[in-house]
Amino acid sequence: MMRSKWAVISRDDCSKASRPACYVLAYASENNAFWRTTHMKVLFAALVIVLGIVNAHAQDDYPSRPVQIIVPFPPGGVADLNARAAAEVLGRILKQPFVLVSRPGAGGATGNAQVANAKPDGYTLLAGLASMVVIPPAERLGGKEPSYLLEQFAPVALISADPLMFIVRTESPLKTIHELIADARARPGKSSYASSGIYGNIHLAVEMLAHAATLEFLHVPYSGGGPANTAVLSGHVDFTLAGPSSAGSFIKGGKARALAVTGVNRLAVFPEVPTLKELGYDVDFIIWCGLLAPSGTPAPIMQKLRDAMRQVSTDTSFKTMMDRISTPIDYRDAPEFQKLYDSDAKRLAETIKRIGRLEQTK
Repeated sequence: MMRSKWAVISRDDCSKASRPACYVLAYASENNAFWRTTHMKVLFAALVIVLGIVNAHAQDDYPSRPVQIIVPFPPGGVADLNARAAAEVLGRILKQPFVLVSRPGAGGATGNAQVANAKPDGYTLLAGLASMVVIPPAERLGGKEPSYLLEQFAPVALISADPLMFIVRTESPLKTIHELIADARARPGKSSYASSGIYGNIHLAVEMLAHAATLEFLHVPYSGGGPANTAVLSGHVDFTLAGPSSAGSFIKGGKARALAVTGVNRLAVFPEVPTLKELGYDVDFIIWCGLLAPSGTPAPIMQKLRDAMRQVSTDTSFKTMMDRISTPIDYRDAPEFQKLYDSDAKRLAETIKRIGRLEQTK
């Protein structure tokens, strides 16, 4: 007698003649849960495949909307000028606008942290400066939880790597770096300079000179390179440091005078300005600017960005824009940029320890 559609007869009721078929039906009945589980696994696998296809399609279409480049400093500084030149050409190559968004604060930590915690989809990038590698150890030194970790960034490409220039306004009585140092010795702790923020590039470079020459300067931190330049040009401080891109316009415009550069070699665009090393001070500091993405950004998107930046580096209009801001291009692909990123993080950590604990600006 049939008990249900699936449980035709029990194993005990099977006759010898029908036993093989009986076993099959009984087995299927007892393992109905197994088949349900298998069915769910198949559906899940299909869903994963579909989502993977959709995700791959999204990556193939990248970028399908405007891309933000976060600049962690106010307009007018090195990060802003370098990123602005690259963004225009990137937009033309990838056929979507690359929009600069200024997020200044805490010496660059505010904007850096925004990108570190952004969705890794290629639509939020960072115009990062060398100072970004010192912020986490500096915050730890101050007993704070780091705003971000260095591992949260994936370098895309380096745009430029230049020394900084010591500049004073043209009305300043200081004509050489020796005169600046003599003034600092005569007024310990009163010779003032404007920086882009505590533990920023300017702060680190001046600290290196102070250490090499056994001096003490008065540090006046601002929210970025632009405000720092304004401070020296308006006479609120004695000097500041700036990259060739921003310093060049002031020098050529007769508003500022350069005393020295922090690199090993003189700048081709300002060959008359000596290096600190040739003047007898063991200081070697470069300020690099590069494009970075949040870690975890899919490889196909990273590759598109890398390929685009490679094209940017040889683009005629990009070269013209970089020449206009007196900044030679120092393009390096992701692997080479990563090496610089890691080596600077290690080297500058020693300078941070020497500076010691300070309260960060907001």
